Amino acid sequence: MEISVINTKLFISAAGGLIIASGLAACGGGTDSANPAVGESPQLLASMSSSSTKREHHMKPARNTSASSTTTTDTATAAGATMTAAALSTSTASTQPASVWVPAPGTSFQIQYAGTLDPKLNVKMYDVDAYDTSAATIAAIKAKGTKVICYFSAGSYENYRSDKASFPASVLGKVMDGWPDERWLDIRQLTVLRGIMGKRMDVAASKGCDGVDPDNMDGYTNDTGFPLTAQDQLNYNKMIAQEAHNRNLSVGLKNDVDQVKALAPYFDWAMNEQCNQYKECGVYSAFTGLNKAVFGMEYKLDPAVFCPKANAANLDFLKKRLSLDAMRISCREKY
Repeated sequence: MEISVINTKLFISAAGGLIIASGLAACGGGTDSANPAVGESPQLLASMSSSSTKREHHMKPARNTSASSTTTTDTATAAGATMTAAALSTSTASTQPASVWVPAPGTSFQIQYAGTLDPKLNVKMYDVDAYDTSAATIAAIKAKGTKVICYFSAGSYENYRSDKASFPASVLGKVMDGWPDERWLDIRQLTVLRGIMGKRMDVAASKGCDGVDPDNMDGYTNDTGFPLTAQDQLNYNKMIAQEAHNRNLSVGLKNDVDQVKALAPYFDWAMNEQCNQYKECGVYSAFTGLNKAVFGMEYKLDPAVFCPKANAANLDFLKKRLSLDAMRISCREKY
């Protein structure tokens, strides 16, 4: 099935329902028998603009086991802006404030960036876009005690975001494969990116988000244009966790399966895409063993096949469409 991402817009429909046109997908080549196609709202289509695009990086990027070729090198800037591994080694999981939300396995959730959002869904957590979701919408979700996690990209530059001018040229790497409006970041430049990502988290905190879902946390496994190492990624991801905790925000580790064991003490929960499909779910015992939830989505597999396995491993998985609209099949609820 081919996915063609169109536009992003948040608005109220004529019927009064909240519409999030976020990475709206036009699909071709057949439908998932478990998830029949749903027609898009005419109000949504009429209100879309061409100014921005938003979507999750759904598909697992191909692993690049060789060193990335460098397309942008600014040694002086990187040296001056990068926090050393030794300095970061003093940062520990103890930086987590007692007030930060740490969900336990069995926490029900919805993740939605497209379509009509129902704030009254009987779940304990919503994952929504930090920029495209209003403070009023977040307040409506939280009114009945539901936690709200807000998505942003921590590992890429997005040319449609309002803060795009904050990124110096020295941190911009190669265009992400399949996502022409995004470029990888030089995560070695910790001082520069700490400021930018900190402001993104400030946006989330100001809207009332209980936590953040930082995406693209495994750049070192991709052809970014920078010679990133596993240690560079560990340093960066720990910094992101620390900055979230400094703002009393819960923070999840998105994918980065090869570093799950090393990073589980620093993060409050995990978010995975397709570990059942790629047979990588076993590593998440590092989170469940600490009584931390592992949320996840599968896009292609039959839930009758992967859900029993996810439940047995104490993982909280959903069957979702690639567009991340309202459709959800919860493994815990159905199997």
